[in-house]
Amino acid sequence: MAGRADMSDRRIVRKFRRRKLQRFSHISSIEEPLGQPKKKRRSSSTETTEDKKGRGDSISIQVFPPELLYYIISFLPVKDVVALGQTCRYFYEVCDSEGVWQRICRRLSPRLRDENSGGSRPWKRSAILNYTKGLYFQMFSGRRHFVSKTVAPLLSHGYRKFLPTKDHVFILDYNGTLFFLKNALVSSTMGHIQWRRACRYMVLCRSAKDFATDPRSDTVYRKYLYVLATREQPVTAAVGRSSEGSSPAGSGRLCDCVEVYLQSSGQRVFKMTFHFSMKFKQIVLVGQETERSLLLLTEEGKIYSLVVNETQLDQPRSYTVQLALRKVSKCLPHISVRNMHSNQSSAVYLTDEGTVYFEVHSPGVYRDLFGTLHAFDPLDQQMPLALSLPAKVLSCALGYNHLGLVDEFGRIFMQGNNRYGQLGTGDKIDRGEPAQVHYLKCPIDLCCGLNHTLVLSQSGDFSKDLMGCGCGAGGRLPGWPKGSASFVRLHTKVPPCARRICSTRECLYMLSSHDIEEVPAYRELPASKAGVAPSDTEAMAARACEEYLSQLHKCPTLEGRMAKMKEAVGSMPLMTFQKDFFWEALDMIQRAAEIQEAPAPS
Repeated sequence: MAGRADMSDRRIVRKFRRRKLQRFSHISSIEEPLGQPKKKRRSSSTETTEDKKGRGDSISIQVFPPELLYYIISFLPVKDVVALGQTCRYFYEVCDSEGVWQRICRRLSPRLRDENSGGSRPWKRSAILNYTKGLYFQMFSGRRHFVSKTVAPLLSHGYRKFLPTKDHVFILDYNGTLFFLKNALVSSTMGHIQWRRACRYMVLCRSAKDFATDPRSDTVYRKYLYVLATREQPVTAAVGRSSEGSSPAGSGRLCDCVEVYLQSSGQRVFKMTFHFSMKFKQIVLVGQETERSLLLLTEEGKIYSLVVNETQLDQPRSYTVQLALRKVSKCLPHISVRNMHSNQSSAVYLTDEGTVYFEVHSPGVYRDLFGTLHAFDPLDQQMPLALSLPAKVLSCALGYNHLGLVDEFGRIFMQGNNRYGQLGTGDKIDRGEPAQVHYLKCPIDLCCGLNHTLVLSQSGDFSKDLMGCGCGAGGRLPGWPKGSASFVRLHTKVPPCARRICSTRECLYMLSSHDIEEVPAYRELPASKAGVAPSDTEAMAARACEEYLSQLHKCPTLEGRMAKMKEAVGSMPLMTFQKDFFWEALDMIQRAAEIQEAPAPS
């Protein structure tokens, strides 16, 4: 009896296996992997009886209606949809269709049901923008140094730009909505009351084009927020009229205006409206509070300016301001400015042709940037000064007395004061002309602080690294409290879709929002423009190693030698994982040496 029972059990197991194979036999016929030729299929009229028996009752996923597949796939997370599209050609076409991304976008952002981001793939772009959006920050003070995430406004459509102020953070999305992220007291999981940054939000204004605040890196000076927006004005409204109060009602033309808000409360205290023929796209600030200059860039590439006294903005009154053409547009009417960057006493203009023009208002800053006062004219501070570079400049970052430039080949050039090593050249020698940082290329973003520089770069394994150099006081360079004269990898976790960085006196911010419409901006460097021959490069590297060896001999302590060795590793043209290996090995050697030198317990 036991033998018959075993035989029947084995028959049941075999029967179950046959049914299981028949049920999943259609999966192998979905599609061949990418890169392999498709197998020629026979039509249904030529199918044999054996084929039908072997196929059983299974149904291929290819016979499903597209709407049903879109509905099923739309419930997957975005990263799983991307992974599914990489399995085979059929799923790539299905997962790349706008029908799938439209359903995903409606699930992520229900308010975008009837609008999209534009471009060739509007729904896919909208879905990825809202899936990857996030603002992360890391405090420099306190015992625990980790990356936190701010509150994400549900109404926002991606993140385009952000600015931290004295007490709060402001974010502009791709629909032109400006959000006000507030700091507040909240209850923690343990039941305690704690102060949290950017944990609540509200809509400050809509139809915003750009916004700016005091350009200094210390957020204590950022009292007001200047918003460039579009408002509907009555046809009878006075041209160039400035007043305080609510916007006029009634239909009329769309006019650009600048609205000034208190950063502490979000209250609007001032508004200036321009003629409807003036269309602007960017605003920056220059100068002190009593004589604040607003630089406005038009859509045609011309720059206008007006002067405002911030100390009198909270006084309700009405007067007319004078909008004048900036001297860079007067002297060079043929150029078209693409974007602007400013600081307390200087401004930089980038043209469509990739040229750079300076405007420096302080003799001390001029000396730090150019190393001389030869061409400085205190009576004509708006005179533009051209900066010579061998290639087209794509982006720029301006600090108090130093700046960074990135050309079309991804090369980084630094210029200005180098007292703390903020130029990343491996030394502390000032540069009056752009000096290339040879071991760092193709940055995602560049940020120049008060006396340090940050670079967001892409590593080889599709992750991102945050590199920094200069003064490390106050935790500005996480993991490097003594600073570094070369760019070193900072001890902070970078979000995978980070695209913008900003450093203040108290905090490090990282903006995450991936835009599929942004194409790679860098080109391959031709051999004819390499500039430095291989033999010269080797000679420069040899001299740098000799200099570091001489500095190592002068270091009296082990800690100083380890710090200098880490700085030397950071200046070498190594891969990111190689630098991480050497830095970790040096840390291990230093810890082992400290344990051996520690006195034995009595």
